[in-house]
Amino acid sequence: MTPHFPLAGIGYGLLAYVIWGFFPLYFRQLGHVSPMDILSNRTLWAFVFVALLLTLRRRWSSVRGLFAQPRHVIRLSAAALLLGSNWLGFLWAVDHQQVVAASLGYFLTPLVNVLLALLVLKERLNGKEWLAIALAVVAVGNELVSLGTLPWISLFLAATFGCYGLLRKQVPIDAISGLWLETLAMLPICLFYAAWQGAHGHAVFTVAADSSTALLIGAGILTALPLMAFAAATQRLDLATVGMLMYINPTMQFLTAVYLFGEPLQTARLVSFALIWIGLFIFSWSAWQKYRKAG
Repeated sequence: MTPHFPLAGIGYGLLAYVIWGFFPLYFRQLGHVSPMDILSNRTLWAFVFVALLLTLRRRWSSVRGLFAQPRHVIRLSAAALLLGSNWLGFLWAVDHQQVVAASLGYFLTPLVNVLLALLVLKERLNGKEWLAIALAVVAVGNELVSLGTLPWISLFLAATFGCYGLLRKQVPIDAISGLWLETLAMLPICLFYAAWQGAHGHAVFTVAADSSTALLIGAGILTALPLMAFAAATQRLDLATVGMLMYINPTMQFLTAVYLFGEPLQTARLVSFALIWIGLFIFSWSAWQKYRKAG
């Protein structure tokens, strides 16, 4: 069936991925705040903002319904820990001028998803998908041999987000209600951290009338907005189109890191990117062929 309003869907998809793509620029403005402080504020304010949205839209019934199914609550809580770990890893990368490595991780994510489908869901891969995975493995090996170290932050971001997606898809709940429950699961850890820091004289949560407080509160809102746009896009577009739009985010992060932040791009790392980009092209080609056959 042809999706309705494809232009609107593309608009929503572009909005979501462009906002995500600007995240390094946004969080770079909070370079004086520790990643864990930012994560705690992002979680708290996203929790508050999404609660307000659920109230305005009268969507609490879907949240209550999920609590009646403990198995789904456990999966969503595990997904929340993976998502929080991914957020923290990304914030660490921005704080330590590793945005190039972060973008490499998000380029790797679709190929990690294919690998997880093979290992966890026992799906059969075609030749193109095997080739895409092989190129990603060669790219990681190139990093190890040429740069003398594994791209651990890239692998961490790809693995946590890939596993998060796998768990999240197993819980039948909409994106906004799911985000509220995910932030609810993260909140006790953040509050414990804030209490621990407070006991040592450091306030994690502040309501001072300054730009830092505004940016920290805004981080919670910016967490919810692209997810809402992404949910609207997936309702209007086929998965192949959504998959192609997905590359906007790491591409923007890569360009931001190299041309705005001035992060070094070694020749060896450029080779890694080239291998992964070729793999993604092959993977996208395969996904498009599957979609055309299914249609």
